[in-house]
Amino acid sequence: MTEMTEQSRGTEGEALSTRKTQAPRRGGGDPGARGRTTIADGVVEKIAGMAARDVDGVHAMGSGLSRTIGAVRDRVPGGTKSVTRGVKAEVGEVQAALDLEIVVEYGVSISDVARDVRENVINAVERMTGLEVVEVNIAVSDVKLPEEEEEEPERRIQ
Repeated sequence: MTEMTEQSRGTEGEALSTRKTQAPRRGGGDPGARGRTTIADGVVEKIAGMAARDVDGVHAMGSGLSRTIGAVRDRVPGGTKSVTRGVKAEVGEVQAALDLEIVVEYGVSISDVARDVRENVINAVERMTGLEVVEVNIAVSDVKLPEEEEEEPERRIQ
């Protein structure tokens, strides 16, 4: 509440008494700080998945089984590509922790790719959500060899 000062004046204009009154203050403080914002695990997983895929040397996300199932799901009419494949997030009120499973391309430095993924994911999640990313654990589950075919299932109808 803000304070206002009122003065009572006598007959010749001199101040006789001073009292403080409380003026009503609406809302109080910064309007942007009123209320609470919660961010779902899935939101952070999508941001992290997109950021990880942007790094050179990352071929795919997820384990072999999840990629195979995802490839089949992607072919179903109306199905969408899952950007959260290979990403698991635990989100608190002010912090987040992430686990990522990636497939790297053959010939790249795995430690360099992991570092770049970690940096890109942390920057994207912190910038977009305001959460502090306390850890990004990366598991490299496979290496994509140049002669390997894509794991997409063959089309039965041409």
